[in-house]
Amino acid sequence: MRPIDTRPPAIFLMGPTASGKTALALSLSGLLPCDLLSVDSAQVYRGMDVGTAKPDTETLARHPHRLIDLRDPSEPYSAADFREDALREMRAVSAAGRIPLLVGGTGLYFRALERGLSDLPPADPSLRASLAAEAADAGWSGMHARLAELDPIAAARIRPGDAQRIQRALEVITVSGRPLSEQQGGVRTRLPWRVLKIALLPRDRGSLHERIAQRFDAMLAGGLLDELVRLRARGDLDPDLPSMRAVGYRQGWDHLDGHISRERFRELGIFATRQLAKRQITWLRSELDALTPDPDDAHVAPRVRTIVAAFLGA
Repeated sequence: MRPIDTRPPAIFLMGPTASGKTALALSLSGLLPCDLLSVDSAQVYRGMDVGTAKPDTETLARHPHRLIDLRDPSEPYSAADFREDALREMRAVSAAGRIPLLVGGTGLYFRALERGLSDLPPADPSLRASLAAEAADAGWSGMHARLAELDPIAAARIRPGDAQRIQRALEVITVSGRPLSEQQGGVRTRLPWRVLKIALLPRDRGSLHERIAQRFDAMLAGGLLDELVRLRARGDLDPDLPSMRAVGYRQGWDHLDGHISRERFRELGIFATRQLAKRQITWLRSELDALTPDPDDAHVAPRVRTIVAAFLGA
């Protein structure tokens, strides 16, 4: 007979961008004693509301979300930061007799929370500044080529345009003298919650692409560029910051600098969002212990509610 799992329950509601995660989470929170926790690497930044599809003020008043608006856009925020914040908030939710419902699409954050993180060297601001200065001359593609020489395994996993991860990999190699790929893998820890994983996986990629385009157009109509103009006017942000490399903001920065037209900005923003969704789906398919309902199924909401009810009754 299998021993009873006495850990408190938690729910991971995952899915690619524009798959309907937020609407489903709001539906569940209206029926269950849940507290919502955002798992989104862009929604942690204050003042980045339109382009991150952050719930509006009215929605947040009815359904408060933890783990949003944690940082100024000028500040870094890492998977390690998220894990620490998420564990703290989950403990508080469970202590109040409620259920943590974590919703979002940042796979790295979910994985860091569940599996722990490798014991990598801490960030070195002076070294990062030096690497950024080198990248200004060589370009991040050149820095990626350097990484490929030093750590080909890590370079194969990191896109040539992913400045943040290239910089971190080179930083780790410089500080430790060892390739990043040798030090990754996570420190396995048993999460002190029994977790139900639900991954919204659309069977029809075309419908997801349509929703992505519609949502990007809604962001434009809702003032995405105006939001970015206000952020740029502060004078302390630049396009290489992790916050400004978020989809939509990165392309909008090029448009406001006069490098691309508004129409081209729209095209690139939609394309980048689709590429993000593709990467998210690839990661979600590796989560073999997740249930994968189709968000385009007309009965997805009641089916998910049935799944959750069975889990909580276990």
